[in-house]
Amino acid sequence: MPCLECIVNNMSGDFCTPGQLTDRLKAGETILLLDCRCQTDYMRCHIKGAINVSLPSLMLRRLKKGNLKMSCIIQNNEAKEKFNKLWKTHEIVLYDDNTTDLNANPCPGIIDLLLKNFKLEGAKASFLLGGINQFEDMSPELCIDQNNEIDDSLFGLCNLTLCEDSGIGTSDSECENLCSPSAMSPFPVEVLPNLYLGNAKTSADINQLKKYGIHYILNVTPNVPNMFENDQSFKYMQIPVSDKLSQNLSSFFPEAIHFIDEAREKEHGVLVHCLAGISRSVTVTVAYLMQKKHMTLNEAYDHVKRCKPNISPNFNFMGQLLDFERHLCLKSDGNNKNGNQQSTVEIRKT
Repeated sequence: MPCLECIVNNMSGDFCTPGQLTDRLKAGETILLLDCRCQTDYMRCHIKGAINVSLPSLMLRRLKKGNLKMSCIIQNNEAKEKFNKLWKTHEIVLYDDNTTDLNANPCPGIIDLLLKNFKLEGAKASFLLGGINQFEDMSPELCIDQNNEIDDSLFGLCNLTLCEDSGIGTSDSECENLCSPSAMSPFPVEVLPNLYLGNAKTSADINQLKKYGIHYILNVTPNVPNMFENDQSFKYMQIPVSDKLSQNLSSFFPEAIHFIDEAREKEHGVLVHCLAGISRSVTVTVAYLMQKKHMTLNEAYDHVKRCKPNISPNFNFMGQLLDFERHLCLKSDGNNKNGNQQSTVEIRKT
């Protein structure tokens, strides 16, 4: 492999060498560091003060189209204030494991896409030549490894929730979607016949529940009360999971899918809800479509988004859905040598 000095001598463009970054950090310069690797690698070792941004392919669509407002890529976390304070006024340095040439791959990677989008918005951004591998070799004292305490506030971009372009109801940012009136609409949204997606307000509206024939309620929160659990006409299941990066929602998928199936087989309406109806309940609903309707994650996500444009599962839950998709593919390959035959999504006309 060519030495870093030889690479530098033959390069042009926006990059920062490990030596340059080391000198600037030791001099006390404020730099916004974005770690563009998977969360596992980030937790193993990262540069002190770096924020992790690791996007599955599903979440890159709007970024590739240039429709994402960079000022809105962090939501509901402690790193948002730091990011919004620094990204337009201070230099941004992005890094991965060992990139030395952004043009080596014909398909633009996350660093290339972020660089282009940051520059479109007037930010000064560059990438770390040689990635963290070179930097850690040179300056291990400026890195945090798995034996050190990790500041949870630095996981800001792990909660990245980029809005997909689904043809209808899209906006320039999830910030707009989260603040839209539809986020707290009292009306449930029909995803499939007898399968409804809603929020806490929906779950407490007895008139709406009766109107849509809902007798099963799947509550994906630890603290929203089951308002009618003493009413024998309702059956509840509660998943005590918060909308945080540390929560494992996928472990409840089998039980939740069985609960939804039970309701639909009896031709009873089933409401899946969380607090705002955009993250946890959406994750469970997407998982149901993937398993029962043999959809890919992209297909299931896009279908739910067409029904409810303001959905925004947090990054951790999107990662769990990606793992669930891999699990379903492995299971399918083992059970059906001829492959899956995709089901047609049921749509009830209103």
